[in-house]
Amino acid sequence: MSMVTQNLQNIYQSILKAEKYSNREPDCVTLIAVSKTFGIDDIRPALEAGHRVFGENRVQESQSKWPQLKEEYPDAELHLIGPLQSNKAKEAVGLFDVIHTIDREKIASAIAREIQAQQKPLQLFVQVNTGLEPQKAGIAPDKAIEFVQRCRNTHNLDICGLMCIPPFEENPGPHFALLAKLAQQASVDGLSMGMSADYETAIKFGATHVRVGSAIFGTRDKI
Repeated sequence: MSMVTQNLQNIYQSILKAEKYSNREPDCVTLIAVSKTFGIDDIRPALEAGHRVFGENRVQESQSKWPQLKEEYPDAELHLIGPLQSNKAKEAVGLFDVIHTIDREKIASAIAREIQAQQKPLQLFVQVNTGLEPQKAGIAPDKAIEFVQRCRNTHNLDICGLMCIPPFEENPGPHFALLAKLAQQASVDGLSMGMSADYETAIKFGATHVRVGSAIFGTRDKI
């Protein structure tokens, strides 16, 4: 058994335990294996082990590996979890199945145009900057609900949830709680929150999608 396969099994078990501890249904949380910076040969063992949901940060990097992997594994599901520029909307809609980082009007409009042009429905999350960090993408919490409504009503987008990345140095719990509250107010079910260091906490607060990379693939190179 490869390291990646063993790590995946460990994460599956940890998720099941966290679901049980939180009195949630088994298998209610989707594990997104974050494969950013890792190559095809690093990713393939996870696919061979049966995992099918993956996350990438950058459109250009994803184009260098996922068309080939999707040809080999057509049921693989690819999530964009990194910031998106409007000039990459066409490529993003063409390659990804889910986008977690809708956070401003220009992106919403560009994605809506491409969904219509390509006739390819996508599931979309609105990214919320729960820590109001100036260097981080995401809409401010006090503007999130109105933005979700505009995405739906003005751009006809399928907003299925919210996403956040808490400040690194802070307790993530309050940020997860805030995102869950905003999701309820916005009438969305999806909560994309929690990474390698805090996904079990995120599950406690209702995460439906957790984004785990280094705990599966190992420490990534600095880029």
